[in-house]
Amino acid sequence: MLETKPNFNRPDESYALLIKAHEGLSEAESHAMNARLILILMNQIGDHAVIAEALALARNVRAAT
Repeated sequence: MLETKPNFNRPDESYALLIKAHEGLSEAESHAMNARLILILMNQIGDHAVIAEALALARNVRAAT
């Protein structure tokens, strides 16, 4: 089951790390890094059902904005 409630122990610092990781990258490099990060995190999750639920949620949230 997908955790949808905030679950960060240090949310501001985690966000800052994400932003810093993109500094100096071109748009294409930034997209490629995001793709690699997503694959790394999908591997960490490991559960196909959870990954499928997260992808569906992300797509639906994107469509609603």
